[in-house]
Amino acid sequence: MSMLRTFPTRGVLARPARSVADVVVFLGAVALLWLLVRLARGVDVPFNPATAPSAVSTDPGELPYYAARSLLRMFTALALSVLFTFVYATAAARLRRTEKVLLPVLDILQSVPILGFLSVTITGFIALFPGSELGLECASVFAIFTSQAWNMTFAFYYSLTSQPRELDEAARLMRLSRWQRFWRLDVPSGMIPLVWNGMMSFGGGWFFLTASEALSVNNHEYALPGIGAYVATATDNGELGRVLLAIVVMIVMVVGVNVAFWRPLTAWAERFRVEESEAAQAPRSVTLNLLRRSRIPAALGTVFGRLVFPVDRAMAIFGLAEHPLRTDPVRRRAGDVVFTVAISVLIVYGLARMVSFIADTAGFAEVGHALLLGLITFARVVALLVVATLVWVPVGVWIGLNPRVSRLAQPVVQVLASFPANFLFPLITAVLLATGISLNWGGILLMALGAQWYILFNVIAGASAIPNDLREAAANLRLPRALWWRKLILPAIFPSYVTGGITAAGGAWNASIVAEVVSYHGTTLTATGLGAYIAKATSTGNAGHILIGVAVMSLYVVGLNRLFWRRLYALAERRYSPT
Repeated sequence: MSMLRTFPTRGVLARPARSVADVVVFLGAVALLWLLVRLARGVDVPFNPATAPSAVSTDPGELPYYAARSLLRMFTALALSVLFTFVYATAAARLRRTEKVLLPVLDILQSVPILGFLSVTITGFIALFPGSELGLECASVFAIFTSQAWNMTFAFYYSLTSQPRELDEAARLMRLSRWQRFWRLDVPSGMIPLVWNGMMSFGGGWFFLTASEALSVNNHEYALPGIGAYVATATDNGELGRVLLAIVVMIVMVVGVNVAFWRPLTAWAERFRVEESEAAQAPRSVTLNLLRRSRIPAALGTVFGRLVFPVDRAMAIFGLAEHPLRTDPVRRRAGDVVFTVAISVLIVYGLARMVSFIADTAGFAEVGHALLLGLITFARVVALLVVATLVWVPVGVWIGLNPRVSRLAQPVVQVLASFPANFLFPLITAVLLATGISLNWGGILLMALGAQWYILFNVIAGASAIPNDLREAAANLRLPRALWWRKLILPAIFPSYVTGGITAAGGAWNASIVAEVVSYHGTTLTATGLGAYIAKATSTGNAGHILIGVAVMSLYVVGLNRLFWRRLYALAERRYSPT
């Protein structure tokens, strides 16, 4: 009798909680759909390049709409980045003979500055959608995409190439098709690095929001409704109060995205962690708990789950429903060779066309000038890395080794890494103008605002992963402070520091374009460097100088990665890997 009495009581008590969760999730989904429909109306509006506005209204009442339009571009670019990551990284990891072509191409793509892509693509997108603002929207989304996709692709590629042998053997024994293996093994095993690198890439997209919404290309200026364009217009007008208001709105938006999207996603991704023991502090999310209490996600999963089998069979059209062992090895090798030859021919043709174009326009003497400017920007990047290392490595170790501090500081660091530091440029530019400090020195600070957080974030992750038994052994041995750093801390955080360093260096090179040329209330400050060279060439539409600047910056970034950072990666794997 007690069981009969207890069961209905538990059901009655559990049902209201589920009902409340269902109502909240349903209302949230309806509000999101309404917002998407409302924003979609403003995307495809009439557009004339000759009469298009070069600024947006700085009325504070427009800020919520601008913030929503910027968010729509950011998440559209994120969706495209995930799609590109799945296709490109899988091809590079699974087609071994094409790996030697695809990886260097990806290395070059991530070194190309965002303005280099904009100068080429914006005219094409406008021509693709004549008379519609959709072309300008596509150019803006593509610019944000180029700041997100490469890091995510590298992360997913490394997760595919480092899969445990046991999982690969299990997939072969179960005779999973390529399509089934991708969704049931490849994606789950790479989910954690993909989510965390996606979060960092999303933060990189915030940084270039102003450049992608307030476009200055080929002597034409265009402005799209968005919080980035709002800050650019308020800066040109000298309205510091409006800039500060936009910064407040941006902080609220970044925190909201982290709470409503990234924190639930990182907590959910923990289900794919393959470890013998659970993490000491598993991520938690109120939003994820709410979704788990609701019956709506499970109902949607049941409905769409019925489409899995038909989709699996439909993949036979693309040859993805075959088991990998069934593939003819001769045909596979022939396909790899054809693909490699085609890509190689395309690269050689592109290089020949580039050399010919430079010879016909700017001349090769300009290449030497750009190389010298690159050395100056390189000196700023080195100074930034040295100072950021000295400042943030001790701070990151302190945060990572103290769980209570880490629990409070990590969300703050995530917000700082996501916040677009160039929103602070008008304030710092005003200080530089008031104090008379040259932008040649102030540019280092502006570059650091967008790049230094990668070092701090990765050092915190590396320090928090140090096993407790090693820390207790060091405490029992009473190691001197210097020996404690040299024998325990620095070797333990070295792989994470290298990851943060290479990301910070790449971010600093890209940030130099917006940090070496800044404007405030009609006054423009210009530093000597490659970033200013590319920014000036892009604004005036000098195609020869744009190509030279982009090629030289790519040469510096790729060369430094190959000669310095890759060797540090190899050292980290050889001497300091936990395995």
